Amino acid sequence: MNTQKSKFAFEEAKKYIPGGVNSPVRAFSNVGDHPLFISRADGSRIFDIDGNEYIDYVGSWGPMLLGHAYKKVVEAVKAAAEGSPSFGAPCLDETRLAKCICDIVDGVELVRMVNSGTEATMSAIRLARGFTGRDIIVKFEGCYHGHSDSLLIKAGSGALTFGSASSAGVVAELAKYTLVLPYNDIGALEAAFSQMGEKIAGVIVEPVAGNMGVIPPADGFLRTIERLCRENGSVFIADEVMTGFRVSPSGAAGLYGIKPDIITFGKIIGGGLPVGAYGGRRDIMEYISPTGPVYQAGTLSGNPLAMAAGLAQLTELKENPHIYGKLEESGAYLEKGLTEAAEAACVDVRINRVGSMLSVFFTDVDVTDFNTACRSDAEKFKRYFNAMLRRGIYLAPSQFESVFISAAHTREDLDKTINAAYESMREI
Repeated sequence: MNTQKSKFAFEEAKKYIPGGVNSPVRAFSNVGDHPLFISRADGSRIFDIDGNEYIDYVGSWGPMLLGHAYKKVVEAVKAAAEGSPSFGAPCLDETRLAKCICDIVDGVELVRMVNSGTEATMSAIRLARGFTGRDIIVKFEGCYHGHSDSLLIKAGSGALTFGSASSAGVVAELAKYTLVLPYNDIGALEAAFSQMGEKIAGVIVEPVAGNMGVIPPADGFLRTIERLCRENGSVFIADEVMTGFRVSPSGAAGLYGIKPDIITFGKIIGGGLPVGAYGGRRDIMEYISPTGPVYQAGTLSGNPLAMAAGLAQLTELKENPHIYGKLEESGAYLEKGLTEAAEAACVDVRINRVGSMLSVFFTDVDVTDFNTACRSDAEKFKRYFNAMLRRGIYLAPSQFESVFISAAHTREDLDKTINAAYESMREI
């Protein structure tokens, strides 16, 4: 497989862009010497600048649920662009998209549009603190909620110690307001609320972890968060930037029967364009300026192109709920095929899946939290990634990311992927 044009493009990019990329995982630093530069995509396929074709399981990291260049989404964006890419003023599609989200997701009464998932979670945290008048936020080890300072915090040395900054440039003083607990650990969560419940402004969680690989919530974990927040007057924030409108028509909240106070959205609600949103209970959301004292603003928030794309995609999903049945069927089929491929090659793996999200962990222990995820063999994943890439399968270039299946993936695509896995597993 010739990727010389991509290699040259990467060297050129490094002259003008830090590390040659605008998001670190794209650099392929954990799996190879250079990333692929993509020229176009269609349906389940992407094409690099060298002319190579791949079955794509990254899907722009989740947004492309209907597949790349989906006709109705593209047409909506074209129509919106003809009216101008931006106004900096209200447009009707902002209200239409907000109404669509409120109609679909139980408990979301008001929605504020922003420009990214990071902005959504950052704003939700500020809102929780402003609404409660408290400072402490609880998050879970391995869950990623964007790169705002308050959330780039790693776990402390003990179960109930505050975290420390996980990036240079994050003021250490901020870490004392973030308590990092093990994901899926109900006991640690109950102990935290027992000791400092009256100080906790809110709890933020990925209902299905997707940034340490896919890890489903343990039985009772999400309901415990919900109950403890209710009992202590804290705000329950579900970060559904990844899972929203993917794991079910109403996201993880609908799938697991929970009712968070605030839900953050992104990815799918923009149809592939930069977007984010947060929404929830009316009394909480009305604390946002201009109706309340919590300030948040954005020049390009509610951008007409993103609103048109998101509305087209959500409308298509709402009108065709059978798509979720197809996604579940495809996910189960791929999971079974990959499991059998690993067994045939005598390779230890654990495959976690929720709907159309899936991760293959190269380990012999069940993966239920950050610690068990970290026991996976990163070198085996690197060899697997490259073996699959040579066979035309484009996976996320990290052990700790998700496979994203789209409605555009056909049975033929899945069979080709499974056959590639049979061959690749034997090589590692």
